[in-house]
Amino acid sequence: MTKVTVHSGQCGFSVVISAEKRKDGTVGLSLDTECEMINNMEKDITGLGMMSFLAGPLNNPVYRAAAKHLKHVACPVVSGILKAVEVEAGCAVPKDVHIVFSKD
Repeated sequence: MTKVTVHSGQCGFSVVISAEKRKDGTVGLSLDTECEMINNMEKDITGLGMMSFLAGPLNNPVYRAAAKHLKHVACPVVSGILKAVEVEAGCAVPKDVHIVFSKD
């Protein structure tokens, strides 16, 4: 199982993403958060085909669920979900990602 924690920033919500490869070739997802929008999104993506998550934004089930449920287009949880699934599927190595702001 792969776990990723995303601290979303301004909204104050955190999400613990759990991705687990299943015997049937899908990746199961669990999103633990108090964010209502992410909880609604989770219902659409609880099981992903092993390669469906590699589709471009127009055909990607995670992006489609985000477009349907999220009001904030820059929500970093979407990227965290895709990273977790990639690692669990063996398509990427687990490496932390950071977004760092600096203002001159």
